[in-house]
Amino acid sequence: MPIEKNFNAHEAEQRIFDKWEAEGRFKAGANAKPGADSYCIVIPPPNVTGSLHMGHAFNNTLQDILTRWKRMQGLDVLWQPGTDHAGIATQMVVERNLAKAGEPSRRELGREEFLSRVWAWKEESGGTIMNQLKRLGSSCDYSRERFTMDDGLSAAVLKVFVELYRDGLIYRGKRLVNWDPHFETAISDLEVENIEVAGHMWHFKYPLAGGATYTYVEKDGDGNITLEEERDYISIATTRPETMLGDGAVAVHPDDERYAPIVGKLCEIPVGPKEHRRLIPIITDEYPDPDFGSGAVKITGAHDFNDYAVAKRGGIPMYRLMDTRGHMRGDGDPYAACAARAQEIAKGATSDAAEVDALNLVPDDLRGLDRFEARKLVIQQITEEGLACTVRNEDGEDIALVENKPITQPFGDRSKVVIEPMLTDQWFVDAETLAKPALEYVRNDQTVFAPRNWEKTYFHWLENIEPWCVSRQLWWGHQIPVWYGPGKMALDTLPENSEREVTDLREPHIFCALSAEDALAQAREYYGAGVVVTVADDGDPAGFIFGNRGGKHVQIVRDQDVLDTWFSSALWPFSTLGWPDDTAELQRYYPTSLLSTGFDIIFFWVARMMMFGLHFMKDEDGKPLVPFDTVYIHALVRDSEGQKMSKSKGNVIDPLEIVDEYGADALRFTLTSMAAMGRDLKLATSRVEGYRNFGTKIWNAARFGEMNGCVPAVDFDPGAVNETVNKWIVGETARLREQVDASLEAFRFNDAAAALYAHIWGVYCDWYLEFSKPLLQGEDSAAKVETQATAAWALDQCLILLHPIMPFITEELWSVLSEERKNSLIHTDWPSYTAAELADADADAQMDWLVKAIEAVRSVRAEMNVPPGAKIPLLVVEAEEAAKARLAGGDTLLKRLARIASVEDANDAPKGAVTLALEGATLCLPLADVIDIAAEKARLDKASAKVEKEIGGLQRKLSNENFLAKAPEKVVAEQRERLAAAEADATKLSAAVDRLAELG
Repeated sequence: MPIEKNFNAHEAEQRIFDKWEAEGRFKAGANAKPGADSYCIVIPPPNVTGSLHMGHAFNNTLQDILTRWKRMQGLDVLWQPGTDHAGIATQMVVERNLAKAGEPSRRELGREEFLSRVWAWKEESGGTIMNQLKRLGSSCDYSRERFTMDDGLSAAVLKVFVELYRDGLIYRGKRLVNWDPHFETAISDLEVENIEVAGHMWHFKYPLAGGATYTYVEKDGDGNITLEEERDYISIATTRPETMLGDGAVAVHPDDERYAPIVGKLCEIPVGPKEHRRLIPIITDEYPDPDFGSGAVKITGAHDFNDYAVAKRGGIPMYRLMDTRGHMRGDGDPYAACAARAQEIAKGATSDAAEVDALNLVPDDLRGLDRFEARKLVIQQITEEGLACTVRNEDGEDIALVENKPITQPFGDRSKVVIEPMLTDQWFVDAETLAKPALEYVRNDQTVFAPRNWEKTYFHWLENIEPWCVSRQLWWGHQIPVWYGPGKMALDTLPENSEREVTDLREPHIFCALSAEDALAQAREYYGAGVVVTVADDGDPAGFIFGNRGGKHVQIVRDQDVLDTWFSSALWPFSTLGWPDDTAELQRYYPTSLLSTGFDIIFFWVARMMMFGLHFMKDEDGKPLVPFDTVYIHALVRDSEGQKMSKSKGNVIDPLEIVDEYGADALRFTLTSMAAMGRDLKLATSRVEGYRNFGTKIWNAARFGEMNGCVPAVDFDPGAVNETVNKWIVGETARLREQVDASLEAFRFNDAAAALYAHIWGVYCDWYLEFSKPLLQGEDSAAKVETQATAAWALDQCLILLHPIMPFITEELWSVLSEERKNSLIHTDWPSYTAAELADADADAQMDWLVKAIEAVRSVRAEMNVPPGAKIPLLVVEAEEAAKARLAGGDTLLKRLARIASVEDANDAPKGAVTLALEGATLCLPLADVIDIAAEKARLDKASAKVEKEIGGLQRKLSNENFLAKAPEKVVAEQRERLAAAEADATKLSAAVDRLAELG
């Protein structure tokens, strides 16, 4: 069946993929040779809510290249696919859909019904991104697709949590976390976007207790006094005045002489009813910067991460001011009673964290207000009392009561609301302990990063690791396997026949178990005989209600929180293989071989997989096993101008739109060609169009071969060819195979793509096929048959070596070029021949010399503007015997491809001839009668003058310091590119002028 005129990617790609999948070409172990080593990649699980973006396309293209390459080499390959349940993102999507449809809200539906809606949505829409990956050509074993909330993976999550709890590596505690007031949950650092916004800073006076005063002195760098005044206050600056209500101290640097007289004294928080205002100590700490603001910092440990660290060091109480919605607290006793108790604690009264947390230090008139509304009232009240400081300009003049300045503010990446640092009870993993082996195994190169410089990022994160908050106040996710019951002491304080419920928020007893049945068994053992223990149908998110003792009946209630999505994805390399069961896949494919991922989740995912893998996975001798031996960190795909793609900028390139227009192969080759290690990609659709043309070039080469009878020969031996041109292409192909393998082994994907492009387009299509025409069209039947077989073999090798990058067009050509093939290209053996085996030095020398001769003639013709149809004699002025032999052997090709009329000997170069110097020969082209020398000189002079003028202007612009300082980086880069291009043109024109001068 003849090859179609064009490759129809839109029709062929789906057909080819369906055939691969139907035939089981992607399944684990497919095409594996007997006794082959395993090679496993686990896909970074995309969110079940997601759709394919260019980052996915890039990373999955690289993973697919390696997967196809190793599979063709005969290894036992598994590319494990799956999706992540993406707790907060999925819950947001479903809640938004409910609102859009006018249905009851999540809380109105209740937990059970809401989760059923999420599962229904997941079944309906959750496969979107997997289907999109198929369109890209990703050859995962889709029969093994996993989901982080599958039964098997959920069992793994429960086992890990329970074991870590029993080992003391998971605990419940009160710490500061990122809190999203919209979703009312803790979130990770990765879900926080720090954005610079137009902000404000207020400066307030904290009066010294009892009307005390001190001499405030400021000095310049030379120690000269610039300001000296008597003060009865200490000034602080804040961007969040509403948090002043929870201050526990004011801190100054121990070396700050300005405040030395008042360190240890008390000052008054200048807000709230005067008769109940709290006094807080002035302390020293290394945190305050004496050169920033006033040098004094208010310490609000429950609402600022830096303040939290200071409060922990100094034993300063941390008072929570807000509820889960970001409103000022409305619970608890009246303000007067809370403030009085806080004052007693400040003076040394005994208290515990639970009591401190229960105290509501929000004045009664501010309770229940949104935090930003409360801010306005706090500022108003302080200002009306005259305790707001004016801001001075550089001349020392008072100019305003507020300082307008840019500030960096944290926003929830999905909610888009300002994140509030919040002191809450959460579950934490002892990451410091788990990080120690994870550091050791990378330092010992048992897992290596490529590029290696990313190991520094990994080390930095793990050497400074904090406890990992793993609880989320959501409904969608793995519910924490913990049940709470009243402590025995609380239970024993009840009268025997009491009918009231026991509510113990401070010290509940924890039952951590794999199931409710296991938790019940633990509770029955704990409470002893005679006490009936049951599990509450549903917990109260606002507290733990444990039933009553009146009938010797205790209820235990399950923790309502779910686990951080990263907790389950940290188990991905082994949970997807069947752990905790000892499956054949686990034995075969763990540890996995390679992880390919982005730099932004080195800490959030890579490090945590290392920690959990080393803790839970052991060999038969009990030695920890790393989850993967190599971590390849891919770069970021940016737009054509180097800007990060974002919907707000309107510069997002949709990979599926590219596939629709140009085909998956073109997109894949484009991304691969730009995948230089450690360098971000600047993607333009024009590049994709260019590589689609590359596919067309291959297609046309195959059609040329078909028209000339170039059919693959089953018994073809590339080492037995006789014709020089055929020996040459065999050797070039062997060198290409070595280049591609070496590049892929080193993750230099762009080098592999460049080698393939240069060989297929340049060596095979532009040179070899042209060189082969005289043999294919000649009378020597033996030479013709050999060339037909060689051309077909060389094209086959191009298809094999290109297949991992451009799988569709190569598979299509493989099937149509020969109907006798027994195997698809995807399972064809990867070649192992070498240049040492196949290259012929004499043939290489002959053909390389001929190529240079043709290129030299073509270059002169182009520089001298010789008419394309003009045939020129080539004069041989001097030539060694080897060069004469090469000229004789390449006579026909030289005439054909360089448009040479004849090759003649000459004693001297005639007037009006251009000299060409080649290895072992001096040749010349007589052009005096072919071109109008005067007209050509005028053309070159005009072009040279124009380009020199352009160079001068660009050089002046780029040497202008004002231009460099004020112009956008993009504009400067464009000007530099223009200068480089102009200088290159000037060099070419200069060479042409020199050539013309030779003509006299």
